Amino acid sequence: MQLEEHTDIDLLITRYLSGKLDKESFAELKRWSLESESNRKYVRNKLEVWFSSGAADTAVRFDKDKAFSLFRQRVAGAEKKQMLRFSWKTFMRVAAVVLILMIPFVTYWQGKQAVKQNFADMVVEAPMGAHTKLYLPDGTLVWLNAGSKIIYSQGFGVDDRRLRLEGEGYFEVMKNEEVPFEINTKELNLRVLGTKFNFRNYPDDEEVTVNLMEGKVALRNGIREMPELYLTPDEKMVLNKVTGQMVKSSTRAAKANVWINDELFFDEELLEDIAKKLMRSYNVKVEVADSLRNKRFYGSFGISANTIDKILDVMASTQQMNYKYENGVYILY
Repeated sequence: MQLEEHTDIDLLITRYLSGKLDKESFAELKRWSLESESNRKYVRNKLEVWFSSGAADTAVRFDKDKAFSLFRQRVAGAEKKQMLRFSWKTFMRVAAVVLILMIPFVTYWQGKQAVKQNFADMVVEAPMGAHTKLYLPDGTLVWLNAGSKIIYSQGFGVDDRRLRLEGEGYFEVMKNEEVPFEINTKELNLRVLGTKFNFRNYPDDEEVTVNLMEGKVALRNGIREMPELYLTPDEKMVLNKVTGQMVKSSTRAAKANVWINDELFFDEELLEDIAKKLMRSYNVKVEVADSLRNKRFYGSFGISANTIDKILDVMASTQQMNYKYENGVYILY
């Protein structure tokens, strides 16, 4: 298959992949891609060349300049020979690094998403018992903990840098003074320019927790009206989802993201939330007696080096709880 010449569109695509496409040009590229099926296929084919360049490797830090250079080389070669194809498995591995697919689609990573304004949101999920590492289009590093997901528009980095988080994520945000980085959840919104932090807010958790390693973050309470709260390094904020109370305290923030190294760390956390961590890490069922819901524990454990029984044995040795295993469920009492 020969590639038809669309010099102006090629320029928009290459400017986009090099991170130099402004909002007006992005809108122009989007409009053109949606005018016809052939236009969509053309843009998709160009992006397939870029995918197959091998530059989008999430195992190392994403090098946008290298990707752009390889992309241009591949495009030049593809004009003279048959189009290179790539597997959907490869696409799924690198799609989180790429800003836009330029064709409407409904499914992404086993989840069906509603098509919005002719473009589907990007959704990245980490399954139970596993972690997911990715780089966002702006170069921000993200680790997602088990049972977590982020959702962001395919215009991320052009119009804004907003995303929605469900669960827990560790972020190393690429600095951009013109476009703040924002995380939106039902109970708490976070805004930064460039920083490192851990954000946990699973839907079924009793509390929202933010630990800051570097930089500065602004936190806006979504439950009750109050001034923004600011965190500096080695501070954490805990938000009670029932009362809306936000409490800031000093902490060893570096311990908050040890889960990316296959570790569990409980920093005076509610037993109810610890149980949920254990369920997500070991993909098991855990129930907590009502009388223990307000108990808090401190501890650190290797996930692979320990079974859930060993961890519960250590916790039970504090004489603050007991546990038993019945009918496939760990019961803490």
